[in-house]
Amino acid sequence: MKKKIFIFLPDGVGLRNFALTRFKELGDEKGYEIVYWNNTVFSLKENFNYKEVIIENHKLHPLTTIYTRARKRVELNLFDKKFNETVYNTYTFPHSYKGLKNLLKSIFVNILVLLCSSDRGFLYIRNKIKKLERKNTKYEYCKKQLEIHKPVMVFCTNPRPTQAIAPILAAQDLGIPTVTFIFSWDNLPKATTLIEPDYYMVWSEYMKKELLQYCSYVEGNQIFITGTPQFESHFSMNIIKSRKSFFREHQLDLHKKYICFSGDDVVTSPLDQYYLEDLALSVIELNKQGYNLGVIYRKCPVDFTDRYVAIIEKYNSVIKVIDPLWVPIGESWNEIMPTKEDFALQANICEHTEFVANIASSMVFDFVAHNKSCLFFNYEQPQLIKGIRDIGQNYNYIHFRSMPSINAALFCKDKNQLTITIKAILDGEISNVKEGKKWFEIVVGLNPTEASSNIWKTIDKITS
Repeated sequence: MKKKIFIFLPDGVGLRNFALTRFKELGDEKGYEIVYWNNTVFSLKENFNYKEVIIENHKLHPLTTIYTRARKRVELNLFDKKFNETVYNTYTFPHSYKGLKNLLKSIFVNILVLLCSSDRGFLYIRNKIKKLERKNTKYEYCKKQLEIHKPVMVFCTNPRPTQAIAPILAAQDLGIPTVTFIFSWDNLPKATTLIEPDYYMVWSEYMKKELLQYCSYVEGNQIFITGTPQFESHFSMNIIKSRKSFFREHQLDLHKKYICFSGDDVVTSPLDQYYLEDLALSVIELNKQGYNLGVIYRKCPVDFTDRYVAIIEKYNSVIKVIDPLWVPIGESWNEIMPTKEDFALQANICEHTEFVANIASSMVFDFVAHNKSCLFFNYEQPQLIKGIRDIGQNYNYIHFRSMPSINAALFCKDKNQLTITIKAILDGEISNVKEGKKWFEIVVGLNPTEASSNIWKTIDKITS
């Protein structure tokens, strides 16, 4: 009899790694019955003919969001105290005081943070969230689904959403092993792990150490190092098109060399459009010097702004737009769904451009997988005024301390040096590929092509 595994999608984030890669195919080959326990509005049955059990109850206890917001702030306060830092509280977002409802919520959160910023207070908040969600109707709803379908494991693809709390608690209370996957390289220092499953899967030894460092309630024997499916497609040569074919498909000039500008979300880089303009101006200057260059602009899939439009139109002689192949099924950032086709598109952009330029993005790892450099902008724009976030803050974040050396990425710290820096990259005078590969190994792990296989081997261990 096949073992039934629930692949739990609390939001759309997990689709990329666990529905659109070879992950399911490998699980099928091992003889598992894979069922997607689907909390999203994206139907895996309709789109891929995958088995799914839909969670239609999306209710949270009325107080859960207040306590989870407080939990994050308390946890970050504790990190600051424990590690003698001030950087952790830069991960928080300002409270909203607009309207009576938001005012009262924010005041309540502030009171909780004031009273509970201690180990004892943090434990109280963690336990309170569990008590609240066990009283919630979603808990009983999910418990009944589990009793009907009887999976041998619940694998949660993302530990961040509040929507994951009740389903994981229901599984644990029924004695079903629960596992979560840390899906991003910056999750742990940001205090975003809201669920407390039986086991955790992480990318690398580095991330395991982080998990033990930041989540004192987790023991080493609960953690498995697997790698991440996120980068597997970059090592799959069957999806790489010829340069001629790729250029023809996207109406690119075969005689030009292109630089990829990878856009950021508006929170990470609120003035991102002006860095695109700077790159375009540098390209125009270098073309006057005898180069034949263009820019491929790939926007951030979850950026809903129109802030780039004027820049793209103004410099349309050098900027070519290739949009990511993601599908919006809602209005929030975690309701923009990736597609299998976008894996191939992203890999081909990496393969057929000279390097990538952006602000603090993990695209550094995508490009280094193709032996290409990454240039990080790290200077202020003149449009920066009070109330607009300085992008330099990104490079102070904890996950950037994983760099083995400053040469693991290329940084442009002076707008006036951008053209010279780009020229040096194109001429082969500077590169971060060698040190970037070391960084890749630290964060992503040593065997990036084996992540899906390693996850299934770990599932074997847990369910045996």
